[in-house]
Amino acid sequence: MTETAIPAQTDDTEEYRSIWGYLRELEFRQGFVDIDGVRTRFAEAGSPDKPHAILLHGTGGHWETFAPNLRALSEHFHCVAIDMVGNGFSDKPDYDYEIAVYVKQVLGVMEHFGMEKAHFIGMSLGAWVSAAVAVEYPERVDKVILMSPAGLIATASNMARIRAERTEAVNNPSWESLHKVFAHLIADEANRLPDLIALRQAIYRREDTRTTIDHLLILQDAEARDRNLIPEEKWATIAAPTMVVASGKDDGEYQSTAHIVAGLIPNSEVFSMAAVRHWPHFEDPSAFNPAAVEFLRR
Repeated sequence: MTETAIPAQTDDTEEYRSIWGYLRELEFRQGFVDIDGVRTRFAEAGSPDKPHAILLHGTGGHWETFAPNLRALSEHFHCVAIDMVGNGFSDKPDYDYEIAVYVKQVLGVMEHFGMEKAHFIGMSLGAWVSAAVAVEYPERVDKVILMSPAGLIATASNMARIRAERTEAVNNPSWESLHKVFAHLIADEANRLPDLIALRQAIYRREDTRTTIDHLLILQDAEARDRNLIPEEKWATIAAPTMVVASGKDDGEYQSTAHIVAGLIPNSEVFSMAAVRHWPHFEDPSAFNPAAVEFLRR
């Protein structure tokens, strides 16, 4: 088990921490591309002649969740992180965003960037989508990293919590309501970076976010969730080598899912990060990055 203590900022002499602290020396580009009529925001780093990697965020997220990882990953891989349909600054069309919608978008992104195959790095909803691609399109997947994975089980209490928190934050995008969201994502207060919260606040203040929030949260409704869950027998068909990241301070549902799917996927391993919550890659990149690179290059 890997457990890394993260020092907190204790005085005014320490350097201000920002997302840009991770990106300022990285050669990358941000852009928008039309994927089946959906204007899709992306960040790209690493030479296109390297092995490809697709990076997928969680519910309500955006590509910046991978800001602490792109520099290390792009040394070895051609990385494309996207804002999935209905999320971030990508288009938010007037229909429900179920797993098949996300999968279609991801395949379109791969087509646009000329990727026959790619590694998949997904967290939460992004892990669910990554697993769905691995199940349905195994020929398109090299290796998979699943963080705080969803898509196997769903408790009514957790779905209700997510819906209530996100709806409140969109209807009232105050600093306090956004901070409440991040309290469930990042364990250490020092790692809830102010410009990260401000970025999410800007997204939640958008008119298109407010008008489509029910489409985004459709997977928190029991009937929709049930028809999108990946059954155990399908998880067991994933042939791609898979690293499952188990976060020790995450909600119990995600911890259970991590260990169960690791037991179902034939060629899998668990990387334990005891001191982090729902965003292990963001909260402790010094542990996650070398483990991810080693696994993908092995």
